[in-house]
Amino acid sequence: MPQSSHRVLVTALSLAGFVLFWAGLAVLRADAQILPAPPAVLAAIWAEAVSGRLMHHITATLTRVGVAFALSMGIGIALGLVLGRRPRLNQWVEPWLMILLNLPALVVIALCYLWIGLNETAAIAAVTLNKTAMVAVTLREGSRALSPSLADLGQVYRLTPLMRLRHITLPQLAPYLASATRNGLAIIWKIVLVVEFLGRSSGVGFQIHLKFQLFDITGVLAYALSFTALMLVIDYALVQPIERHANRWRNP
Repeated sequence: MPQSSHRVLVTALSLAGFVLFWAGLAVLRADAQILPAPPAVLAAIWAEAVSGRLMHHITATLTRVGVAFALSMGIGIALGLVLGRRPRLNQWVEPWLMILLNLPALVVIALCYLWIGLNETAAIAAVTLNKTAMVAVTLREGSRALSPSLADLGQVYRLTPLMRLRHITLPQLAPYLASATRNGLAIIWKIVLVVEFLGRSSGVGFQIHLKFQLFDITGVLAYALSFTALMLVIDYALVQPIERHANRWRNP
């Protein structure tokens, strides 16, 4: 069996096992108000999808995830590359990065809402601040690992800066970029849900907050699992292939 087909089969069986485990717990608990069974949650997802609410709120959340991800990756990559090549600058900036890395996401979200207001700018800023430091640290390590001999080779062959970036720098940074991308998506969408939970009027997090206030566990699971399923599709269909491509040189 080809490796790709084997990977798909294992993933499908693993997810099926999760659903069976969930169904078994629901039967043992025998209380739909505490743990609804998979069919009840699927019915709630279908009802929300038919009404149009599910797509509306998922689109709002995906937009926030996309904007915050692009900003944090762009700023973090640029900052990480500079810090990796400028040790003295890194000594000054590193304490700031450590503060951002260790400051709880909830604190950053609350401060952004208090300082900027309950608006989209504050929401995006809070998510971006929470992720940028992690990207910067990852790319800083990648920048430090760049081979000086390969850089010298580019100078010997008189490669243009663009050619050096394409053929020497980016291939060496590819594993770090892939790691930052995958970890970034995994973290950002969770923070976006918290941002929406606390101060937005649309999005999956907002709907989870609404269902929580109504003690509607089925609704909470419906929205949570819908967006989780979407992020799994993005991870398996887009992020993991990029990561395997970036690390292909490790397994020739």
